[in-house]
Amino acid sequence: MEDESGFGPLPAERVDYSLPAIEEAKERGWKGVALIRLLSLLIVGAGVYYSTEGLVVMLVLFILIVPVEKLFPRHRGQKVRRPLYKLDMSYAMSSPLLNLIGLIAAVIVAVISFAWIPGLLMRPVVAQIPSQWLPIVGFLLFDFVSYWTHRFYHEIPVLWKFHAIHHSTEHLDWVSGFRAHPFDGTLIAPAFAFLIAAGFSPEITGLFAIFQIVLGLLLHANVKFRFRWLHPFLGTPEMHHWHHSNEEEAIWTNYGAAIPLWDQVFGTYYMPKDKRPSVYGVDEHIEPNMVDQIMYPLKGIGNPFNIVRHPFRSIKTGMKFYWNLMKQMKWVVFRPRGMKPPM
Repeated sequence: MEDESGFGPLPAERVDYSLPAIEEAKERGWKGVALIRLLSLLIVGAGVYYSTEGLVVMLVLFILIVPVEKLFPRHRGQKVRRPLYKLDMSYAMSSPLLNLIGLIAAVIVAVISFAWIPGLLMRPVVAQIPSQWLPIVGFLLFDFVSYWTHRFYHEIPVLWKFHAIHHSTEHLDWVSGFRAHPFDGTLIAPAFAFLIAAGFSPEITGLFAIFQIVLGLLLHANVKFRFRWLHPFLGTPEMHHWHHSNEEEAIWTNYGAAIPLWDQVFGTYYMPKDKRPSVYGVDEHIEPNMVDQIMYPLKGIGNPFNIVRHPFRSIKTGMKFYWNLMKQMKWVVFRPRGMKPPM
């Protein structure tokens, strides 16, 4: 089916979502499916019990964005009640609890990322910057580190497994931005640690982080505005939709959220003039429920209690993992411009 705007097939036409449910029922049995749904419901209930903030944010976005999506839709046939909208709403309502879990992981990542080391080295330089320029310089630095962290999460397989949950949605709209693994929040942890170590105040650094999160939610909206004149200077829904596209030429592109500068500098900018993205999602199969999605990147890590039972062996394994991760990060930094992942 063609989109009435002429921009290709509607995302809703890509997959028959009844088939995964049938296959899941055959594989797990109805008791297994019921258990998964019960666990998901418990996560949502615990999230709302812990804080209604996620529910409030979701309602505000619904009131503000859905009317605009209906008046100016990018994909005219996409409904508010599109496939898996309940899953994304569950993530939204659970977000306070999931974010709390993610915060613990973010602190760990902030430390082991060692982003605070270059921050400390830059501290004397930052101290010389006039106060009126600090917000601008801080914003550019935060966005720069966020760009590279985001790029690592796409191009390093072990990190991609966490970020793939966010990209698994095949319909971008007002609520799709909530779908994310709780550990995916570690994306901004290195940038936060870098700025704090460099001497920027926690308040202004926190504002940058909040701005990045809110902007990320808005950029997923199903709106047709192109804002061509803004493309070279600011991140737009058009740019972010291409980032979520599963079309070959768009993969590994548009990592910036607020500004496209770093994508332009490092060769990952993609904004064609003659077409718009229409196919979203990921190639790997990710189960369409919250419990499996949370567990998806954690499969194969072994028994976490081995850290206590075999501490020296665990330290050795951790050091080996970290060394391999550093080598992969180096490869990402120096890979040829325009290179695409092996198919």
